[in-house]
Amino acid sequence: MHTKGSSCSNCCSFEDYKLTTEWLLNQTSHRPKVAVICGSGLGLLANALNNRQSFRYEDIPNFPVSTIPGHEGCLVFGTIKDQCCVFMQGRVHLYEGYSLCKVTFPVRIFKLLGVETLVVTNASGGICQDYKVGDIMLIKDHINLPGFAGQHPLCGPNDERFGVRFPCMSDAYSKDLRRLALDISSELGCGDFVREGVYCMVSGPNFETIAEARMLQVLGCDAVGMSTVPEVTVAKHCGIRVFGLSLITNKVSLDYSREEMVNHEDVLLTAKMRAEFLQKLVATLIIRCNHQEQ
Repeated sequence: MHTKGSSCSNCCSFEDYKLTTEWLLNQTSHRPKVAVICGSGLGLLANALNNRQSFRYEDIPNFPVSTIPGHEGCLVFGTIKDQCCVFMQGRVHLYEGYSLCKVTFPVRIFKLLGVETLVVTNASGGICQDYKVGDIMLIKDHINLPGFAGQHPLCGPNDERFGVRFPCMSDAYSKDLRRLALDISSELGCGDFVREGVYCMVSGPNFETIAEARMLQVLGCDAVGMSTVPEVTVAKHCGIRVFGLSLITNKVSLDYSREEMVNHEDVLLTAKMRAEFLQKLVATLIIRCNHQEQ
């Protein structure tokens, strides 16, 4: 049974994580070292996998189930060349009514499965005025706005089996993997629309007001979305190396005279437009990332 609840992060016990992990280990012979979380409309990234084995979220004990269009809701194991991987085709969000414990539940499962590198992807709105729809932003840092208000995945008792009480977040996103991604983008001839920037998480589900967007610009945010930060925080807590990217699917309005309105359908269309490049970028990164030092 899948439950939704408050934002307290101690709603999942170590036994819950262990049960889910053991179920997966008994169902598949894959032992992934890389995990990929696919954001809105980006589930096609899993098409790069060979020897695929897929599980619906609702069939996995304790696993949270996606309820949003563009999030297929499958955990897909497979290989890219000789690298064993697991892909989440869709994530769950705080705004769906899930606790942050449940939002980040898969990340701790990845840790217990032996994952060493996590790739997080999302669709986001561009705040930086230089960004265009279809740009790819490699995340170099983030701002956790819900965390400022106490909506934080590490609130509650700390389990030392996963990590320390006060993890450092100044190096949450791997510099080596960002550098590698920039090199790969240049090799693919796509470096002109790949950028680096700061991602900000808001809780959603509404898109930002103009006043809110202007505030985020002042704070130094380049892109804004409703996910990713809790998963990255828990991954860092667990000692997992992280690479993150945002697909800029819309320009966030900063002008009261602008009449264009953002909608989720346009987000999915932009994701489809960039799917081929993103698949090549992520697949090549996975192939090469085991040569990068932790």
